[in-house]
Amino acid sequence: MQLSVIMPVYNEQETVAEVVERVRSCGVSDLEVLVVDDGSSDQTWQRLQRFAESPDVRLLRHPRNRGKGAVIRTAQPLTRGEAVVVQDGDLEYDPAELPKLLAAMRRFETDAVFGSRFSGNIIVVDSFWHYYGNRFLTLVSNLFTNLHLSDMETCYKMIRGELFRELPLRCERFGIEPELTAKLAARQAVICEVPISYRARRFDQGKKIGWRDGFAALWYIFKYNLLSRASRRRLARGK
Repeated sequence: MQLSVIMPVYNEQETVAEVVERVRSCGVSDLEVLVVDDGSSDQTWQRLQRFAESPDVRLLRHPRNRGKGAVIRTAQPLTRGEAVVVQDGDLEYDPAELPKLLAAMRRFETDAVFGSRFSGNIIVVDSFWHYYGNRFLTLVSNLFTNLHLSDMETCYKMIRGELFRELPLRCERFGIEPELTAKLAARQAVICEVPISYRARRFDQGKKIGWRDGFAALWYIFKYNLLSRASRRRLARGK
């Protein structure tokens, strides 16, 4: 089963080359890596040039910073894998976990596998507000989607390639996480969770998601669940 790994990067000059190498050597024998530099202003793009001739790596670039969702939308139609996952360009998520997610997808024949940071595996201790903010957003999302997830905001959402390429994604920034979850739920996708390790980094180490993104996520949960559902009903009545 070929795996497509989408890697959004923005000002990750210190880690990006190591993350690409770790993805390539993660233990999945057939994979492609689509790295999208989202308008970095540091040396990220220059550090990526070492992979320019690698047959398993494709480099793309946004002329300006647009957000994680925009990166995923850029790469979406270019993926070729039977499964697709997103890998952040820092070291919070360990690419060594990817074979475990792929094995779960095969074993349970699911449409998606979520890697949960809160299911008992070792984590480097997160901040109080970030940890409980994630748990709260997951709870609200579950109320709207009727899913029983422990980590809706996880970056590791491995999705069947055919299904992923069909999803009508709209979000530009970090709201892509609740959007993906809502649209998988709307498709009645079969989802399983597997525990993953997680190494939280601080804002002074380059962490980009903040409290404003948390409030925005609440809006996106509402938008991509209730509002989208109401819109589909109006369209159905119009027909």
